[in-house]
Amino acid sequence: MSQKLKYDVCVIGSGPAGFAAAMRSYDFGNHVVIVEEGELGGAGVMHGALTSKTLWELSSNYATAKRVDRGYRASGLHVDYPKVKDRVYKAAKEKQYQLRSQIETFAYHEGATRSITLLEGRGVFTGQKLLEISTHLGEVITLEADYFILATGSSPREHPLLPIDQKRIINSDHILSLKRFPKRILIVGAGIVGCEFATIFANYGQSEVHLLDSQNRVIPFEDDDVSDYVNQKLLDIGVSIHHEATLREIQKHPNHIDVILDYEDGHTEVIAVDVILVSIGRVPNTQNIGLESTNIEVDGRGFLKVDSECRVDKDIYAAGDISGNMALVNIAEMEGRFAAKAIESKIDFPLSYHNISTIMFFNPEISAIGLNEKECQAKKIPYKVITYQHALISRAIAMRETDGFFKIIVSDEENPVILGMRAAGLHSAVSIIFIATIMNSHTRLNDIMKTIHPHPSISEGIQECLRILKGKSIMKPEAFPQHIQVKVWKPTPTVAS
Repeated sequence: MSQKLKYDVCVIGSGPAGFAAAMRSYDFGNHVVIVEEGELGGAGVMHGALTSKTLWELSSNYATAKRVDRGYRASGLHVDYPKVKDRVYKAAKEKQYQLRSQIETFAYHEGATRSITLLEGRGVFTGQKLLEISTHLGEVITLEADYFILATGSSPREHPLLPIDQKRIINSDHILSLKRFPKRILIVGAGIVGCEFATIFANYGQSEVHLLDSQNRVIPFEDDDVSDYVNQKLLDIGVSIHHEATLREIQKHPNHIDVILDYEDGHTEVIAVDVILVSIGRVPNTQNIGLESTNIEVDGRGFLKVDSECRVDKDIYAAGDISGNMALVNIAEMEGRFAAKAIESKIDFPLSYHNISTIMFFNPEISAIGLNEKECQAKKIPYKVITYQHALISRAIAMRETDGFFKIIVSDEENPVILGMRAAGLHSAVSIIFIATIMNSHTRLNDIMKTIHPHPSISEGIQECLRILKGKSIMKPEAFPQHIQVKVWKPTPTVAS
């Protein structure tokens, strides 16, 4: 059975980029169709951001309940992985049904001037403005649209020595397929996602957690002090980190897996684990969607070649992970909304990837925005940096959570601008929004200092950081050198030959 359909805008993929693009296109008065092969919401909901962060939240709550340093002790504490999974699934389904409810709210009806339609199935281009959809119900639909927005997302990258079997060798798509907490787990990859999963399993305390780091530090793109902080926090919760190690091979046995690791210093170690989680990045989903029937170009890494208006071909746009920019939900949503505006020629200002704030879900969480020291030095930007520990912040003291910090980098001038910030500890994600607003408005220090923060609040640490720049802080660096650090960096002058 086949049929032909026609829409104003067709969005392929319902993840963060696709759903945002569809809703913005609806705002502009279009009849929009979303084509989704997998889970509604994509990796932003299932097997990605929402499920992993739900796992993290639950694990953090459990780790707090285990603590005995707060004047009380929880007795009979027990964790059951199937019940944890049930909580995570309920969170994902709650979000999925919100998305579906909105789609149904704006479903097509006779006389509607705009609408949203969801078609569940695989879409393949058969021409410049033609898509053939094989639906989950066995139908074949030929779909024509005036405009297309590709938002097919990405998938976990494969490891050449670790073929996924979804049971003992898994990736992030299969975390919820585990039947129980593994007694021993090896996480391959020490980037953000790998460190997040190491934190999650270590928080529960049911697994011996190993983290394989091919380099000499975790999250190596961050400054050394931030990386060292994360490294120590992982060690504190029991994670064994294998730095500068390469996986040579694995040997599967009926009840365990032997992992052979070669280290840069020449020695070899064999460890036994029950599950291996591969977390070495993601690759764009650009295969087998009929791009050869269009004029869309793909670069050497598999990403689409996108112009400044998210266009990849005449009347075809792209957003999200397939565009080759940072694989973040907020980036994907921004690009999806921008693509919808580009179709309508309603762009007010160009896309900007500056000052994008991010959260890293470690123990504790770390938020980031703007440049770090490594990036400033690479760009030869003179700067000042102030690090202010939570140990001096009244709210953190009251919460008995003094293990955190604010690190603010500013330009080296009399009335500087903020270049970037890293914040570790409770409320860091909330605090970063204040800095994001300041950075986007290009507000300078003298005006920033007019803002008085509420007391007691974690963000008072930001206030003190900025006061230190003017020599006006309440808590002085000279009195607390272990909690306050101030540094100035300037590029080395070039000597003329």
